[in-house]
Amino acid sequence: MLTSIQGLIDFFRGKKVLILGFGREGRSTYALIRKYLPDQPLGVADKNAVALDDPNATLFCGEDYLEAMRGYDIVMKSPGIPFVNVEIPAGCFVTDQTDLYLKYSNSTVVGVTGTKGKTTTSTLTYRFLKSAGLNAGLKGNVGVPVFDTIETADDEITVMELSCHQLEFMTSSPHVAIVTNIYEEHLDHYNDGFRGYVAAKMNIVKYQTGNDFFIFNPRSTTAEYVDPAALPARAICADPADLAPAIRAAAEKNPHLPGAHNLQNILVAAQAARRFGVTDEAIVRAVEEFEGISDRMELFGEYGGVKYYNDSIATIPYSVLIGVDSLGNVGTLIIGGLDRGLDYTDFAEELAKRNIDNIVCLPETGHAIAKLLEADGCRARIVIAADMEEAVRAAVELTPPGRACVLSPAAASYNYYKDFSEKGRHYKELVRKYAGKF
Repeated sequence: MLTSIQGLIDFFRGKKVLILGFGREGRSTYALIRKYLPDQPLGVADKNAVALDDPNATLFCGEDYLEAMRGYDIVMKSPGIPFVNVEIPAGCFVTDQTDLYLKYSNSTVVGVTGTKGKTTTSTLTYRFLKSAGLNAGLKGNVGVPVFDTIETADDEITVMELSCHQLEFMTSSPHVAIVTNIYEEHLDHYNDGFRGYVAAKMNIVKYQTGNDFFIFNPRSTTAEYVDPAALPARAICADPADLAPAIRAAAEKNPHLPGAHNLQNILVAAQAARRFGVTDEAIVRAVEEFEGISDRMELFGEYGGVKYYNDSIATIPYSVLIGVDSLGNVGTLIIGGLDRGLDYTDFAEELAKRNIDNIVCLPETGHAIAKLLEADGCRARIVIAADMEEAVRAAVELTPPGRACVLSPAAASYNYYKDFSEKGRHYKELVRKYAGKF
């Protein structure tokens, strides 16, 4: 057995283990345990039906699948399962792949979290390390489940994008922790709302030691919720004003890194890479070669003189505003999605100040925002759309040449789509269908 997972397998051995959620990560956990403990009894619980031919596995499927936690020592929780008003049984230890990877892997981990910017920052950090010739891997929310590669991760620098759901039950922290920013999101996943969300995020630094590093932008909202002086790790303030001129110049020339928020992402990623001896020359090279990330201010086509952007990852108002500001020439903005109880009053007031020709509003939140915009005297044309197809058809008809059309929802996508990526794919398909003829 490989040294890197000896402790992990011993952790599971002889315990009553329940895999809670049998999606991508749940199946990954099952595969690893079965590889080394083929006959150990396991529980598998999921809201949906599970097809599993395993005489040593007990299945719990249906609406009451969370009740299966009773009687188990270890619950391997999938990140997407909310624990709102869920009572954890006494003697039950809830954990996940991320926490156990930090405990038992021999790799050095750079963890990246934040409300927005974490995927770009994680990817940039990984690219900076690879540009310097270092052995690095990109895992977590991007890449593959960490258990899929734990056997070959010795001596690797693992860059992990960490969501609040992955951090909620953490009892370990990474060697280098980055927090990009903190805004209201996922409030429906926590019993105490925003307070619980912030607490989950800050678990990334809670268990660090004096040998670790905490990197943050002092101008971001992170500074409102944490006092670096009260943390054991060495705090590194990453102020965008201090970005090296050569790196800044490379970023400003790259169309896939628009706006001040991306300069911030580059800086915190650079500060993390420097902990491993990466030079500015290697960082500049990686910035120049960066080709962007799907669903994040993704320029995917130009038709009839209109540039079309997919920013479906922008699920909170703050992200929409910085995206609009970074482009500066938005002719049509498509907004709206699942209503999670956010107050959009301030967002509508700010959006009404932007120089946007058309704002196309999808259900549910878009229709509510439309009323707020009209009350604020918004000068943009407000279009109420019943669905994405109607929204895209209106956008293609109304967006003037030389301007941009952007999908940037300011809300989650679960009312009509599996996730923001599916929403973005549908938007792109429809744009190519209706605008592609020009």
